[in-house]
Amino acid sequence: MLSTLYIVDDTLSLKDLPANTLSFEAYLRDYPKKNEGRIRIINLCDTQRYLSQGYYCSLLAEARRHEVLPSVRMINTLRDSEEQVFWLAGEKSVLRKLSDQEQHQILLCMGQTQQPVFKKIATTIFQRYPAPLLSVALTRNGDNIRIQLKYVGLTELSDAQRQFFWQTLADYDRSRWRKHGSGRKYRWEMAILVNPEESSPPSNKSAVTRFAKAGAKLGINVQALSAQELLHVNQYDALFLRETTAINHHTYRLASEAEKAGVVVIDDTDSILRCCNKVFLHDAFAYQKVPSLKTHFVYRTDHETLSKLENDLSFPMVLKLPEGSFSKGVFKVESREQLVNKLNELFEVSALVLAQQFLYTEFDWRIGVLNGRALYACRYYMARNHWQIYNHNSKRFFGGGFDTLPTFETPRVVLDAALKGAAVVGKGLYGVDIKVHENRAYVIEVNDNPNIDHGVEDNYLGEELYMQIMSEFLRRLEQRGAG
Repeated sequence: MLSTLYIVDDTLSLKDLPANTLSFEAYLRDYPKKNEGRIRIINLCDTQRYLSQGYYCSLLAEARRHEVLPSVRMINTLRDSEEQVFWLAGEKSVLRKLSDQEQHQILLCMGQTQQPVFKKIATTIFQRYPAPLLSVALTRNGDNIRIQLKYVGLTELSDAQRQFFWQTLADYDRSRWRKHGSGRKYRWEMAILVNPEESSPPSNKSAVTRFAKAGAKLGINVQALSAQELLHVNQYDALFLRETTAINHHTYRLASEAEKAGVVVIDDTDSILRCCNKVFLHDAFAYQKVPSLKTHFVYRTDHETLSKLENDLSFPMVLKLPEGSFSKGVFKVESREQLVNKLNELFEVSALVLAQQFLYTEFDWRIGVLNGRALYACRYYMARNHWQIYNHNSKRFFGGGFDTLPTFETPRVVLDAALKGAAVVGKGLYGVDIKVHENRAYVIEVNDNPNIDHGVEDNYLGEELYMQIMSEFLRRLEQRGAG
């Protein structure tokens, strides 16, 4: 269980403040306590001065392993004038509100603002500069917005602003223990990260709903949240990423923050790092003797390199960007001219490109693996008149058909290859893509964020698929303990 404490300067009267508000002196004197459980500190002391009570409050909280907002690093960042100014582009709703060169002031309370038009930009600022109270000056310059931040103390707030701030804190605190309409209390809280704007999400809405129902049966309260809504990942016990992951992306950042806070995470950051980069995967496949197609790492287009690729792989061959998902960043070339042109194009994006043997099959296998065990098996057929299961240039025939099978009807050679490929990455939830030719299986890649859609991957197991995945979360939560 996570308890929240608000810490204020000793000079501030505690009269009319929430019951869980302490002076800095009390926090210094009375904590840490034996068997105190997980504690979150909202540091409301003045942090503008180096070595002030506010500075030491966050420093002590970090030493005591209390989750604290703001962190010492953020206090130092906000004190550095150069770090307080940045620019945003493309916020059309905000641009319409601002006249050119006119400065507009807003107050951010835990990332919330009283002006709805600035809600999205407030969330963006808070994700970048997580601090309880910030004064923000917005200035339009053409299609860009200049953002200047300033720390605000409790004593600087008007009565109306202070009332809004405490109400925001109360709402934030209550959200941690939200109940369903039945009034049932849950032992654990889980956030499922989704992106409503994503065109091809890892799970459709019906699947996310079934994850939530399965979690409820196991005592896990599940909330589906976007990155803009998931402001405080450390208030949850578990995080399940159902948005397509990438390394230079908020999915990786949120997973990293969650892990640091002791939250159980799928996908974990190691899995994201390893799966999102095909260079790592194929290098690991080679060293650990995972059956895979012949692959070369390419970093130049000299005659020797091109000749070696032609001799070892022949045409057609496949070129892949190291990072990509849903068959994006994958190209087939059928001549040396196409090879050179495409390599030069891809070298503008990445220092390394993968060149791989081309093997056409009627379908690709996808084996879902969780904690080293095969969960489900699907055959994804190639998109119509295309060599991949997805055709990103066709809206009408974007994907091919599919079959969902029980794992016990899946060829042993496919299951063995899938488990060996997944073991290279870790013990998370993976989708292992496999081609079979002449009774030999070849691992194409391991996906850390596999598709689990209602009506596709769950066609054989049904609700049991969701129960098994939620049961693995439960096992890890119980292994971790209440913290």
